[in-house]
Amino acid sequence: MATGMDGDDTVTAEVCNEADIGDGELCEVMVAGHPVLLVRNKKEFSALGSRCPHYGAPLSKGVLRGHRLRCPWHGACFNIKTGDIEEYPSLDCLPCFKVTVEEGKVFVTAKKKDLESGVRVKDTSKRCLLNRTTALLLGGGVAALVCAETLRQEGFTGRIIMATKEKHAPYDKSRLIKEMTMKAEDLYLRKPEFLSARDIELWTEKEAVLVDFQKQKVHFKDGSSQKYNQLLIATGSHSSFLKVPGADLQNVCHLQTPEDSSKILELAAGRNVVVVGASFIGMEAAAFLSDKAAAVSVVEKDEFPFQKTLGPQVGGVCMKMLQNKGVKFYTKTELCELKGKDGKVTEAIIASGEKLPADVVVLGIGAFPNSAFLKGTSIARDSSGAILVDLYMQTNIPNVFAAGDVVSFPVALLNGECSSIHHQQVAEAHGSIAAFNMLKKLKELHTVPFFWTTMLGKSIHYAGCGKGFTDTIVKGSLEQQKFLVFYISPQSLLQRGHGCTSPSRGCALQAAASLRTSRETISEQNKQGRHGEEAELPAPSTGDLTKATLPHN
Repeated sequence: MATGMDGDDTVTAEVCNEADIGDGELCEVMVAGHPVLLVRNKKEFSALGSRCPHYGAPLSKGVLRGHRLRCPWHGACFNIKTGDIEEYPSLDCLPCFKVTVEEGKVFVTAKKKDLESGVRVKDTSKRCLLNRTTALLLGGGVAALVCAETLRQEGFTGRIIMATKEKHAPYDKSRLIKEMTMKAEDLYLRKPEFLSARDIELWTEKEAVLVDFQKQKVHFKDGSSQKYNQLLIATGSHSSFLKVPGADLQNVCHLQTPEDSSKILELAAGRNVVVVGASFIGMEAAAFLSDKAAAVSVVEKDEFPFQKTLGPQVGGVCMKMLQNKGVKFYTKTELCELKGKDGKVTEAIIASGEKLPADVVVLGIGAFPNSAFLKGTSIARDSSGAILVDLYMQTNIPNVFAAGDVVSFPVALLNGECSSIHHQQVAEAHGSIAAFNMLKKLKELHTVPFFWTTMLGKSIHYAGCGKGFTDTIVKGSLEQQKFLVFYISPQSLLQRGHGCTSPSRGCALQAAASLRTSRETISEQNKQGRHGEEAELPAPSTGDLTKATLPHN
């Protein structure tokens, strides 16, 4: 195809014939040696960056419904007209390029720097010293990060402070267990220089211990304090504590920080590892360590991993995968005691009395909100300590918002019932919504919860909210690890799941459908279809990826 230079910074290339791409099709074309995504929607062409800014997924394999393009790997959504993010986890937008059609030929014009970067960071305002307003964000995770960036993107010129007890800039916690070999700096979502350039102050090792809501002041562990005009509490969650004799022995490890991850990896090499809890954290740790430790054992009180979340069928598939790699499972039992020598753990004793060699114990037994510092205040929390918020991420206290793992919020798929959902994508959405409402730009939360986990080169993608599901419909083959699972209550579809471990992602994307617009009903006739003819499942609507198992990316 012909390529022409329109100047030092711009290039125009003929990329295809108009008839080559049908309506609704996605096609990757080359412009000056760089891949560009060409989209045809309702006979109009759009051209954008071809890779998802999140993890680099090829968007030509994504799903297009209307103006919305969804990434095939982790569900980020982009507007094909503007390239703007419409659904997380991506933090950055896509660059858009000019498309012209002349005599049946399609041309793309783009700036060379945009072709080279493949991403677009939104423009932001700068701090103005005349604006004395302070937005104080407690926490250094994605909720606080997205809140800070959104405030600047929406024109806030006051002071922004992110105060975190961590040592690091915001980092990708989803990769802590999946890729334990990575250095902390390689996990950073934004480097300190990025935040500084946008006048976002990052205070590390700064733990909040008390909030005086009446005086609008936060007190920190180091004895300092800071006043605020708007407060975001996004302090996340912490691992549940083990309550058995010997829990205080050395080498009994939580997995919450890059330091934790590095320590576990170092201790586990060639040693005996016992993982307590077949949660997502526990299973990811067991999978990652399966070829590095001498032996890996998993202790779980339920019969299968993920039983309450994904059900026994999917849990059974995951358990078999790890068993094939030599991981031993002790299910329907509990850890009763840890024994040690010279202060270090050496043995784990389960309910049957069996003794498991244990040089390292990794805990994956659930999480609780980091909200103890709010005890005794007037802020509303539920029985677990989660902060109660509305769809604006507003607490019961004026000018105080909360987001991420620390909150319980109204979930549309649960008819507005409040629940805590510890997903990165949800926390990012919370942060964005909180920022809009801190600026009095009223905006409600509208998002479909999305989550992914990775084990042994395969991942489970999960979307919706399956709390209280009573039945499942499975399409495909659990044995071949290619399946789609629908989780249902007696009346409503709650979430969908798909398993696909082959290189092709088409099965997942075609099966995916939106839970954004409505909760879909599966009739009794359809449920009966599982036992005879194949059930008539709801067709995809807006193309939102709801839950899938895909190759690891």
